[in-house]
Parts: sequence; structure tokens; C-alpha cells
Amino acid sequence: MIVGIVIGYFQKVVILKSNTMKTNIIFLSIVTLFFVNTINSQTRTTVNATNSEISDNLDLKAVASIFGDSENLEDFEKRLNDPKYKISNLDLNNDNLVDYLRVIESVERNTHLIVIQAILEKDIFQDVATIEVERDENNRMQVQVVGDVYMYGNNYIYEPVYVHSPRLFSYFWSPNYRIYYSSWNWGYYPQYYYNWRPFPMYRYHRNVRRWTNHNNYYNYVTIRRSSVAINLHRNVRANSYEVRNPERSFERRNTSVSNRYELDRSRTSNGNNRSENNIINNTRTDAESPRNNNQDSSPRQNTRAAVETPRRNQSESNTPRVRENNEQSTRNSSSRENRNSNSRR
Repeated sequence: MIVGIVIGYFQKVVILKSNTMKTNIIFLSIVTLFFVNTINSQTRTTVNATNSEISDNLDLKAVASIFGDSENLEDFEKRLNDPKYKISNLDLNNDNLVDYLRVIESVERNTHLIVIQAILEKDIFQDVATIEVERDENNRMQVQVVGDVYMYGNNYIYEPVYVHSPRLFSYFWSPNYRIYYSSWNWGYYPQYYYNWRPFPMYRYHRNVRRWTNHNNYYNYVTIRRSSVAINLHRNVRANSYEVRNPERSFERRNTSVSNRYELDRSRTSNGNNRSENNIINNTRTDAESPRNNNQDSSPRQNTRAAVETPRRNQSESNTPRVRENNEQSTRNSSSRENRNSNSRR
């Protein structure tokens, strides 16, 4: 009977230990999962219109570059949205996916207005930029890429100067030219297209530099040259995001500058100022801080290192008194030699 009691006791102990081990394992698993999820959430970066300067997410010089490389406006729209290039990083509707950019065109005589619009929902669009192409009486082409005022501020304009004349210019004034109007809409996209998540800013800017033709020139100006294009734009401009989010306009986002160009200059200036301040602060830290001087050498050490003792000076260098004694001894010795030579004579 006693043996049975002992065996039963040990069985209970074993069961309790196994239950404790299972509880510990479950607890450790829960803690591990919690930390893994925390680390993943910290490393995941989202760039959209609510936590980034909107105009950072579409480089108009890159837009001007691929416009010059396109065969026609359909090809231009493809290059804007091709996942291979990732020219755009805009996520205006905050779904954590880059918005599709459609292209529409309006034409009047020698002027072509090309409008780039972000598709936010079904039949809901927001203008991003326009490309205004005009031919003068001498058949010279004038191209301006104009950022939308809501997105980029007032008069943010680049005039690209192409090394080679864009191929699509040869189609613009052909007799059988057909005005381009994108047929794509929310949830209805071309086969080559798929959504991707926005890049962090440093990665986006590094990416678009790869696809920008740096042989071209992109001159910044502040005047729209085509009054016809301005009038055409009034009839087709879409501003759904602007109406819903008036507080997100460039003017309200950046009260100290008027457009994206001035914003870039202020960023550069602030960056230079920070660099200069760092240099000054480092210089002060290294040279002027009493604490650092005391750490490098104490006053006693400074005195010994900087000032030589008189005894050392006398042994290592000739003082005036030593020179006089030496000169005097030299004269005495020479006079003795003279007297000795005279006595011998």
C-alpha cells in the first residue's frame, strides 16, 4: 500500500512538471511571436500622401525624360505606370499602393495639352501635371512640364531641351492624328500593370535617377508660355483629391515657400547650414572645451611639456653667460700662447 502511495505521488509530480513545461513553452512562444511582429512592423515603411511631402513622389524631370523617349502618348502612359520603371511613387488615396496615372489629351491647332491624372476611385481623378507642346510659325517646338498647383505650388515648370527630337512630335501634326484619351479606369488596367507599394523616399529618388536621361537639359522657369494650353486645361482639369483635402495643398503644407523648386532650395540651404554647424560644433568641441583640454593634459603636464627648465636650457643650449665665459677662456688661452712664444724667442 505504501508503495502504491509513493508511486501515485511521483506520478502527480511528473504530471505537474510536464504541465509546467508546457505552460513555459507556450508563454515563450507567445513572447517570441510578439517581438517578431514588433520588429516587422518597425521595419515596414509606408510612404503616402499623409506622411510625406506629396510632391516628393513624382519627379517631373523624370516625367519629361520619358516623355521625350516615348513613341506616342500610349507608350508614354505605359512608361509612367510600368512596374519595371516605377516612375511614380504617388499614393493619394492612402491604400498603400501606388496610384495608376492615366493620360488624356486636348488639342487646339498648334497646341497639344497632355494631362497626367491619378486614378483614385471609379471615375475619381486628380491632376498631377501637364505637358504643354506648342509649335510656332517657324515649326519650332516648345515643351513645358507643369506641376499641378495643388501638388507642386505655383509655377513649378520645367522646359526640357532634348538632345534628340522626340519621335512623338512627328505624329502630333500629321493629317490623320487621333487625340489620345486613356481608356483605363479604377480596377480596369492594362495587362502589363500591377500595383506595388510605395518606396521610401531615398530609394524612390535613387530609382528615378536611373531612368532619367541626363544628356537632356531641364530648365526651370516660372512662366507658362502657352495661353492656349492654359485655356484648354480649364476645361479638363480634375481635382477630386483637392476638394476632399483642401488642407493638403502645397500652400498649406509649405507656408514659407511658393513651390517645389523653392522647397528644394530651402532644403539644400538647411542641409548646408546643418553641415556648417556640425563643423563649427566639432571644432569647438575639439579645441575650445576646457573639459577636453583637461582630459588631454593637465596644467602640470602642460607646464612641463611647454616650458623647459633653466637647468635643461643651460645644458642643451648656450646662454649669453655661457657664450661670454667661452669667449673669455678662448681669449685667455690665446694670450698665454702668445706670451709663451715671445719668451721662447
